[in-house]
Parts: sequence; C-alpha cells; structure tokens
Amino acid sequence: METANIFDTKAKSLKQGVKKSFPVTGMTCAACASSVESILSHTEGVHIANVNFANSTVIVDYDESLADEKLQNALRQVGYDIIIDAEDPSEEQQELQQKHYQDIKNRTIWSAILTLPIFVLGMFFMQWGPGKWISLMLTFPVLFWFGRSFFINAFKQAKHGKANMDTLVALSTGIAFLFSVFNTFFPEFWVSRGIEPHVYYEAATVIITFISLGKLLEEKAKSNTSSAIKKLMGLQPKTLKIIEKGEEKVIPISAVQVGQTILVRPGEKIPVDGEVSKGSSYVDESMITGEPVPVVKTKDEKVFAGTVNQKGSFRFTAEKVGGETLLSQIIKLVQEAQGSKAPVQKLVDKIAGIFVPVVLGISIITFIVWMSLGGDNAFSQALLTSVAVLVIACPCALGLATPTAIMVGIGKGAENNILIKDAESLELGHKVNAVILDKTGTITEGKPLVTDILWKDKLENQNQYKQILLAIEAQSEHPLAEAVIDHLKEENVEQAEIASFESITGKGVQAETENGSKYYVGNHKLMLDKNIQIDTFLMKSAESLEEQAKTVIFLGNEKQVLAILAIADKIKETSKKAIATLQERGIDVYMLTGDNNKTASAMAKQVGIANYKGEVMPSDKAAFIEKLQTDGKIVAMVGDGINDSQALAQANVSIAMGKGSDIAMDVAKITLITSDLQSIPKALELSKRTVLGIRQNLFWAFIYNIIGIPIAAGVLYPVNGFLLDPMIAGAAMAFSSVSVVANSLRLKRVKL
Repeated sequence: METANIFDTKAKSLKQGVKKSFPVTGMTCAACASSVESILSHTEGVHIANVNFANSTVIVDYDESLADEKLQNALRQVGYDIIIDAEDPSEEQQELQQKHYQDIKNRTIWSAILTLPIFVLGMFFMQWGPGKWISLMLTFPVLFWFGRSFFINAFKQAKHGKANMDTLVALSTGIAFLFSVFNTFFPEFWVSRGIEPHVYYEAATVIITFISLGKLLEEKAKSNTSSAIKKLMGLQPKTLKIIEKGEEKVIPISAVQVGQTILVRPGEKIPVDGEVSKGSSYVDESMITGEPVPVVKTKDEKVFAGTVNQKGSFRFTAEKVGGETLLSQIIKLVQEAQGSKAPVQKLVDKIAGIFVPVVLGISIITFIVWMSLGGDNAFSQALLTSVAVLVIACPCALGLATPTAIMVGIGKGAENNILIKDAESLELGHKVNAVILDKTGTITEGKPLVTDILWKDKLENQNQYKQILLAIEAQSEHPLAEAVIDHLKEENVEQAEIASFESITGKGVQAETENGSKYYVGNHKLMLDKNIQIDTFLMKSAESLEEQAKTVIFLGNEKQVLAILAIADKIKETSKKAIATLQERGIDVYMLTGDNNKTASAMAKQVGIANYKGEVMPSDKAAFIEKLQTDGKIVAMVGDGINDSQALAQANVSIAMGKGSDIAMDVAKITLITSDLQSIPKALELSKRTVLGIRQNLFWAFIYNIIGIPIAAGVLYPVNGFLLDPMIAGAAMAFSSVSVVANSLRLKRVKL
C-alpha cells in the first residue's frame, strides 16, 4: 500500500538511519511543538524531527549510533520529555494525558471557586478595608498554585527568546498582583501624593480562570484524538490458534509468523492477513468494503485482519503479520492524517506571538516617556500608565474569542442533531466545495431488505411455497437469508417442515420436504446447473431488477422457477433532496463505494450524482480525497464504517453517520445523530455562522486594545489631562470579555 507522506519525501535525500515515533509530554501549545521540533532537529545525529501536536508524538529520523536517551536528555533540559522505555508507550502517554486533563479540570474549578468572592469584593465592596486582605489571601493560590502553569510556560518560552499567550497572561496577572500587593501594604505611598490606591486582585484572578477554561476545552478535544486508534487496534485479537504438527496451539498475536496455518472458528476475528487453505465460510468485511453483505471465502481466497468470521470455520495461511496487515496500514494512515491538522489555537498563539512583544514594548516605552516628562509625580504616573497598558491589553477576550463561539456553535449543532467535536471542523466547514459520500449506510439505510417478490404467472398455493421458503432460509447461513426471514415473518408466514438441507457454496441451497419434493433457493447459476426452467417474464424481471442495483434470489422446484426475490439496500428518503441542496450551493458531490461499478452506476443515477466510483478500497478513498485536495478542493467526507475511517481522517472536514461504527464516529469531527443527509447542509451553514462569530469576537477582542492601549499610555493627557486609571482599564478588559461572550450567544438565535 502506497502512502503519500511529506516526511518520507523529505527524508529520501538524507542518509538512511533509524526512524521512530516517540510520545511527547509537556507540550501545551503550538509554540511548544515548534520548540520540541527545533531542539531535536539541532541534536547531533538527528536528520529530521517532525512533531505531530495533534496526538503529541514526534517522528525522528536519526543515526543508528545515536541512543534514544540522548534525545530524551536534550528535551528534558528544556522541560519536555519523550517516552522511550515503556512496554506500551502509547498507553503510558494516554494515561499521562488523562492525568493532565484532570489536573487542568481541577485547577479550573478551584480557580473559579476562589475567584468568585474576590470578584464580588473587588467590584462591590472595594472601599471595605478587610476586603483587600481577604482578596490577597485568596488570590495567592489562584495565581501561583492553580495558575502556576502559565508562569512556568512563560518562563520556558522566555528561555528560547519566544513569547505566547502564556507570556502575556503571566505578565499582566503577575504585575497586577504585585502592584495590588504594594497598594495593600503601602497605601500611604499613593495617598501622600493625592492618589487613591486601588487593588486589582479580581482582574488577575478572572484572567487566570477564564484562560484556564479555554485551556480545558482545548485539552478535552485533544484527549479524545487517540480513542479511534485504540478502537482500531482493538479489532485485532490478542491471541490466535495455529495448527502445528496436527495439533491446535494458542499463541499471542505478536508471535505469529508468515507461513503458519491459523484456525478461525465461527464468530472469531481474523487475526492477520492470509489465504484460505481449508474449509469455507462467510466473512464480514464491512470494515474494508463498507458493504453490509458478508463475503463467501473458499480455498485460495484472501482474508484480512480485523474482519469477522460468520458461521463456518476454516484454516488459512498467514501472509502478512504485524505492521504489514491491511488493518495496521489503516491505523498508520489514520494516525498520519489526524496528525497533519493543526489546532485552531495555533492561530491565536501566532497572533499573541506578535501582540505580546508589541504590548510589552508599549508598556516599557510608556514608563520611560513618563519618567522623562512626568514632572513631580513622574514615577507614580509612569507606574500607573505602564500597568494600565498591561492590564487593558490582557488577552482574556482573545482567549475567549474561539472557545465561546465554538461552545455555542456546538450547542446549536446538538439542537439540530449535529455533534461537533472541535473548532477546526467549524472553521473549515464553510469553505467546503467538495463532498464525498459513502454509499452503504450513508446514502442508503445500510440494511438489506426484500423490495420485490414476483411469482410465476397463475401459480397456485403461493402461501405453501412461502412456508417452504421460510423453512429453507431459517437453516441457511447466507447473510441475505435474514432479510428474507424478516420479510416473511412480517407477512405472518408460518414455517413448514423440511426433511433435509444442503448448502451449495457460492450458489445457494437445496432442501427436501417430508413428502420427497425438492426445492432450490439461490442465484441464476444454481438454476442453470439444476436445469430448472425460468419463464420469460421472471427472467426479464430479474434482469431489470439487477440493473436497479438489486440482488436477485430464485426459488424453484425440480422443474421450474416459482418466484424471484429482489433484495436491496434501500435509499434513505432524504438523500436525494440533501444531495440536490449541496449541488445548488455549488458544492461538487462524489459517491465512492466498495460495491461493483454496475451497482454504483445505478445508485448514482437514482440520487442524481454525476461523479461516482465503484470497487473502491479504503486506501483508494483516501487517495481520491488527497488528489482533490491537491487540486485545491476543501473536502468533506461523509461515511459510517470502519472502512471509511482512513478517508475521514484524510478529509478536511469529516462527518460520520450516527448509526455507523464507533470508530467512524471517533475519527470524524462531526457526527450526524439522525443519519439524515439533510443535516450536512445545516452543518456547513452552522460553520459559516460560527466562523463569522469568531471573526467578530476577535474584532471585539482587539478593538479595546487598539483604542484603549494609547489611552492607557496617556496619549490624551497633553490634550485634556486625562489618565486612564488601571481600575477602569481592568473594567474595559472585562467589558471586552463580556462583549465576546454576548456576541457568541447571538448564534443561539440563528435558524439553520
């Protein structure tokens, strides 16, 4: 299986070495990922280091002579780490991530609990003397215990000569706190100069609490990225049964070797890829093909890891094991496609990377200018104005701009049966200009049903034949038998008695009643083999039904075909309308299916899709999406099966149907609860509205800074003698946050 991988392309021109993937700990933002990549890349012996921030891993290509411990030590010196010695590194990483998430959750909750009384005292009882001392005691743990990560991360960034959101949070809250502590202990310093000393404990703690909430939301989204991979890995059994010297032996999956004979019993998962050597059975390959009908496997047929054996048992020879199996390739490609996407917070970090140094520069310049031109109260005015600049420039609103809009957008989606996992899908959804639909379970119901029963003209005793048909199908192992049984039971048909039953592999079944009459149920080939006559009407009807992408089953006795049954996966009532709506919006709609081209053509024609492709494997779907992306398309993939997981991960926007597999829903960033395709246009419209809200929020987050920072610096003082009090600066900062939240809440009233 070929995989387009930028990392591999870059490495081709370099000296060959060892290439390993290591779980990384200690990364909190995109800037951290950049630091890890830079540190490892500059380590002697390393060719390339490529950090995947989405799943906290790094792929390192390095000389064989370089010990893993050297890579680990290089990162530990700057506060990061990689897992190298664990028996299961990914499991240990997931445990650390879960622990980190719980830690952030606890810190956020306790910050909020302690901030509430500080806020009440600061806003409504500011003149009450003891209030300052109470606020001081409550603020200390909020900043330096529950909010310590902001200061630690800011220090790490400073060591590398960088600044991000944590830098501004640490500086603004730290200076506000120190300034407030000074005013609490030495109020007479300001009183003697005719200035009333204010404290800003509530501003500092509210900032920490709000930003912590944003971090919590981001971390929750990140902690879920590996659940799909875990479930995919769970498709492969831990042990298997091999036949060695005629005896059955159970061994761990890691010990199996190419060429060994493996036994698979009814209901068991196939452990590795191979070829059937003895026996036959039906195998559910929906994880690969997406088609609901299990496939018959006889001698020399290929079988794949993760697929499920049905009622028969067979032996097969192992051909691909470990990382070479098709399932392992799917897992690898899902990991790569997931990791290729950067989180939305990276945008805010980029903005902060420019914004923070600018604000710091303005604050320092403000202090210097006032010290030079301030006159008698130069120091006090310089200190007040520089602190006011830092306080009003606090990134609280900036930190809330995306999370609040996303929270409301996610809530609005849930009201419309659309579950959205992350901000990225909402950010990209409105740009989608190509939608790829899986057939089975997406356009169709995903369950075979009997759509037609046509009887031979002037045939009597139809009910008797129905009873015999029910008895035969009740003993059949064929996967379509269930559809026939369900249909006949709905008609309240009673089951007849049959004396014998025989399965004819690949063709159908034959049975004999107690009075010696023989009956056959199967495909056209079975009727020809048994020289059973088919009248013109039934034959033409069968051909017509097959052209409609239906599977035809023949019921006959020893002389003639008595009836034909058509079985199909029914198209959902809303599919055609939803596809038309997407096309009206200028979005190209494609259908990819593992079914044959004839069935694909018939289905596409029925729902109005011009672009379709049949006999498509999972890797083909992902490659098709990648080609569209190369052509400049923003692609949304809609699927419901394990076979779609690779394509879902590759797409810009991934949408799973709610009645699909858990893995498809885990990989996808959007899940449609109702499995109604009309929810797709709604999801894309919701994206448009939410992105508009985010942009408006970023505007409100910055407008106060653009207007407020010059005023806080004292630009109006030469004109009218006005200096912005840090308390008013804090209120303006809070108002910008309120504006952002209020603007986000407007989305609730939007009708999709």
